[in-house]
Amino acid sequence: MGSACILIIEGNSHLRSLLGWHLQQMQHWVHQSSNIHHAQELLYTRCPNLVILEAELPEGNSLEFCQWLQQQQQCLILMLSSRKTEADIVAGLKAGADDYLTKPFGMQEFMARVEALLRRRRTITPPISLDYGDLIIDLVHRRVRLKGNLIDLTPQEFSLLYVLAQAGGMPLTRSQLLQRAWPDAIDNPRTIDTHVLSLRKKIEIDPRQPSLIQTVRNVGYRFNQETSTIGKWEHNHRDRRQNPEVAPA
Repeated sequence: MGSACILIIEGNSHLRSLLGWHLQQMQHWVHQSSNIHHAQELLYTRCPNLVILEAELPEGNSLEFCQWLQQQQQCLILMLSSRKTEADIVAGLKAGADDYLTKPFGMQEFMARVEALLRRRRTITPPISLDYGDLIIDLVHRRVRLKGNLIDLTPQEFSLLYVLAQAGGMPLTRSQLLQRAWPDAIDNPRTIDTHVLSLRKKIEIDPRQPSLIQTVRNVGYRFNQETSTIGKWEHNHRDRRQNPEVAPA
């Protein structure tokens, strides 16, 4: 099965981060949101193959959003809910969910549900790598090349770099990086500084004056995409028949 673009809309930050981490380990391209408003922005810009939607989002009616999503986007929907009655499950499925998983659930069951849904996709259009000129991030094999040379990153360093690049140049706080790039809850935000320092030593031309991973004072860190001479997305399995003029953005 190929990689997929997956959007997680979940109010619980720990669960959201945990699900995202496990999906990333399967080479899926993951975006995360805690609310419907932000999720709608991601839906228009990222066009996910699968949306994982919490049924009890605090700031909106998830069932109505599911109905809207089913009408507006050609994507599959996996609904997560703590409501377990038959009526709740039927309501979720009638709202447009392709599958319904009740909380709490095991990670193996969650991954199996995701894999079963993704087998139903008609097309596969996830990015297989991120190209930033001299720096290539291979999302399939989880490898990084700098000026053609393979860089030896630890799995955690790769996850951190992936999350920073995924943010599209927006600065992320240490807390956000811990939530998105670490599979387990960690209380010490300085862990981020240690891994950023290690990353800079491996991918920066001059680690003392970093141009790729920049420090944002009083915030955290950002990935500087402007250093790229190419800055393009490379996609796998593009549907040339539908839109043969589309070029990588």
